Formats: sequence, C-alpha cells, structure tokens
Amino acid sequence: MVLFGTLINGACIIIGCLIGLFFTKIPKRIKETIMHGIGLAVILIGFQMAFSTETIVIVLLSLLTGAVIGELLHIEEGLDRFGAWIGSKFTSQNENFSVAEGFITASLMFVIGAMSVIGALDSGLRGDHEILITKGFIDGFVGLVLTTTLGFGVILSVVPVVLYQGAIALMATQVERWVPEAILNGFITELTAVGGLLIVGIGLNLLNLMKIRVANLLPSLITVGFIYYIYHLF
Repeated sequence: MVLFGTLINGACIIIGCLIGLFFTKIPKRIKETIMHGIGLAVILIGFQMAFSTETIVIVLLSLLTGAVIGELLHIEEGLDRFGAWIGSKFTSQNENFSVAEGFITASLMFVIGAMSVIGALDSGLRGDHEILITKGFIDGFVGLVLTTTLGFGVILSVVPVVLYQGAIALMATQVERWVPEAILNGFITELTAVGGLLIVGIGLNLLNLMKIRVANLLPSLITVGFIYYIYHLF
C-alpha cells in the first residue's frame, strides 16, 4: 500500500497530540533524553541508506551542486523567515488565536524537511515505509510536546502532512511509466544514498552536535537525477 507510511505518520501525530492534551508539563530532562535517543536512531537509518550507494562520485556531486543551489536560493533562511512571519501574525494573548497558532507551527515543523520528501519518495518508488514510520514516531513526540503548550490546533496539522506526503508518494509511483527499469533502479539507489546523508544531518541537529542547514541541501534530491542520467550516458 503506497500510502501506508503516510497514514502511519498521520496516526502517530494524532496519538501524540491526544496524549499531549492530558499533560500540562513534561520534565525537561525526559524530553532531552528522548530526543537524543531519537537522534541516534535517525543517524543509524541515515547511514544504512547512505551505504547503499554504488557510485560515491554521484552522491558527492549531487550534494555539492545541491548545496550551491540551496545556499544561493537561501532556502533554509527563507523557510525560517516565513515561519517567523506566520508565527507573528498569530501571536496573541487572545485564546481565539491558539488553534491557528498551533496548527501553523506544527504544520511547518512536520511538513518541511528532508524526511518528508525522502520518506514519501521511498514509499512510492520502493514501497519502503521505514522512513515515514520513523518520522511518525518523531512527529508524535514533538506533537505531544507542542500540544502541551499550543493546544488542540496542533492536531489539525495532520491534514497537510497526509496530503503533502501522500501526493509525493502517489506521483512517485508513476515514474516507472517513463523511466526504464534499469535506470530507475540505479537512480533510486543513489537517491536513497543522498537522502540518507541528509537524514544523518537531521540526526546530528537533533543531538545538537552541530547546526547543519539541511534545507539548503534539499536541491541535491533533484540534482542527483540529472547527475545520474549524465553518468549513465557515459
């Protein structure tokens, strides 16, 4: 089932948010330790994916070109500004704004990111839902924490998450109609490797070991297709 990973992701968000409604405060130490555990698991998944590459040059060139494009476009900075702008529009002491604030904050956190794109592509192209299921557990915990502070609006973010990731997964299933199987399999392998390294970056960020601008590396998920095609021609 192509949408299995997406539906599990959505279910985890709902469960986490519902649990969060019954808690007003989670000890900081518990939150930190859980996030560290999640970060380590995310890094492991990323490395497992990255080691699947058959041509490291393709991965390297994809990351380099993607990084240049991402930095020139200031993708991460743009997303940060957009999130701050949206948040400022709904920051108010009036309780009537709490639902909108929770919905927008959670949607930006759950939808924007490498795991959403890579996981949905993996579901559509290979029928592998591991990334989205892992993302679901992360989103569920984050949703729990957000709900304790932002309220019921957080749970509504499940709608854009399911629509966004589901659309990518469904479109990915149609790729086989236009791309020969041999080329598609090789492309998936290298795309998985590039995506795996981006996921490693997410894990390192979760552990607060360094700040990697993962969003500025997202164009590498597109450039890997062009680079692999050129490599395949020669």
